[in-house]
Amino acid sequence: MKKLTLLLGIFILLSSCQKEVDFNARDINFDRDVCFICLMGLTDQRYNAQSINEYGEVHWYDDIGCLAEEMRDTVTWNQWKGNKVRFWIGDANKGNDPSNWIDAEIAFYDYGKHTPMGYGYSAYADKPETDSIYTFEQVLLRINDGKTMREAFIQEKMLMMKDNPEKLKKLEEKLEKEHNKNN
Repeated sequence: MKKLTLLLGIFILLSSCQKEVDFNARDINFDRDVCFICLMGLTDQRYNAQSINEYGEVHWYDDIGCLAEEMRDTVTWNQWKGNKVRFWIGDANKGNDPSNWIDAEIAFYDYGKHTPMGYGYSAYADKPETDSIYTFEQVLLRINDGKTMREAFIQEKMLMMKDNPEKLKKLEEKLEKEHNKNN
């Protein structure tokens, strides 16, 4: 009986220590936070995104396209996110201010701006004055359908790397991959 009481006490103690997960947006540590997908250092919060899983772990993204890339690998993504995930994205109208985060799932998105990884989608807290506005879900679908500015972005980088055959070959492979997504 004493062992049962002791085990019950330990169980209650351990379960009471379980803390509530903080799903609030985190501040970027610009000197060390990198995109989970492309491994680029985060430099422009106006286009950066983050996801926070039910365990309080954060994945950073240079561009919403990188988030879409991670979500595309559904098995790995579903294991990482668990039962709940929260998405934050920078407001493209603001700079690198820590209060710049907006809920990515209710943000307004437009298309056509130069973004860090060339996907071309920008998020806003307030609806911008433009003809084409997209939801979070629509942006993810469009990216998965290849409706991005990635090919032009990669071609531009290729021109910059024409004197570096090794990097140029990697960019050619990325361009081929993007082209195959679109077909």
